[in-house]
Amino acid sequence: MSSFRPLHALTIDVEDYFQVGVFQGSIKVEDWDTFECRVERNLDRILELLDARGIKATFFVLGWVADKYPAAVARLVAEGHEVGSHGFHHQPLWKLTPDGFREDLRRSLDALETATALRPDLYRAPCFSLTPSTSWAFAVLREEGILRDSSIFPVRHPEYGWPGAPSRPHRILVDGFDELVELPLRPSRLLGAPLTVCGGGWFRLMPYRLTRKALQGHERRGESFVFYLHPWELDPGQPRLREHTGATGRFRHYVNLGRTERRFTRLLDDFRFGTVGQVLQAAGAATDLPRVSYEGERPG
Repeated sequence: MSSFRPLHALTIDVEDYFQVGVFQGSIKVEDWDTFECRVERNLDRILELLDARGIKATFFVLGWVADKYPAAVARLVAEGHEVGSHGFHHQPLWKLTPDGFREDLRRSLDALETATALRPDLYRAPCFSLTPSTSWAFAVLREEGILRDSSIFPVRHPEYGWPGAPSRPHRILVDGFDELVELPLRPSRLLGAPLTVCGGGWFRLMPYRLTRKALQGHERRGESFVFYLHPWELDPGQPRLREHTGATGRFRHYVNLGRTERRFTRLLDDFRFGTVGQVLQAAGAATDLPRVSYEGERPG
C-alpha cells in the first residue's frame, strides 16, 4: 500500500454564535451589537491548536467580524493562514438579489482589506447557499475579483446543496469565458449511505470513530476532502439562546458542544491539513482541472 496521504483543506467559517442560520429568523442584524461577542477568544483557541501542530488553515471571515475586530483578522494573516470572505452579514444568497449580493460582497472585501492590507480572492457562501437557484452569483463573484470558491456541496439537503455537481476541484465557466476555481465539499459514504460528516452538526453528532472511518475512505481512494468548523463550536460556555429558535434548531446548534474540541484535536492529529490554496495547488499540479459550465442550471 502506498504511504502517500492526501492533503485536506481545513476551513474555519468565522462567525459568532448569535449570527448562525438557526437564529436568523428571530435575531436581526441590527441587534447583533446587543449580544456578548466571543469570537475573539474562540479564534485564539483555534490558533493555539493549529500552532501546536504547525497547521495552516483557511478562515472564511464575516466582514462584520473584520470590521469589529480587525486586529484578530490581521493576526490570521500574520501567522500564515489564508483569509477569504464569508459575506458581510451572513445572509444566505437566496435572501439577496444580485445587486444586494454585490453590495454585501464588496462591503466584506473592503472590511477584510482594511484589516489585513490584502483583498481576498476567495469566497464561501453563508450556509453553503450557492445552489442552482442562486447560480447568478458566479458572475457577480468574478466581476468583484473572486477567483476561487468553496461553496458548492454536491448533496441533496432541504436548505442547501447542488445534487450532481462535481465533488472534485474544477473550473467553473462563467459567461462562457471567465473561470472560477471551485473546491467543493465532498460527501462521504458510510455503510453505503452518503453522509455530510465533514463538519458542522454532523461532526458534533456522530461518534468520532465513525467520522474518522468515513474520512479515511477518501484517503484510501486518494481523495482530498474539505473540513469546516465554526469558532463557536469550541465554546460550550456560550450563552444559550433557547428562546430564539425551536427544538430542532436548539438541538442542531447545541448538540455535543462540550465534546467538539476533543474531537477536533483528534481530527487534526489523524489527518494532514492545509489551506484551500495549498489543496488547489496540489490538485492543479496533479492534473489540469476539468472545466464545468453551470449555465442553464435550475433548482432541483
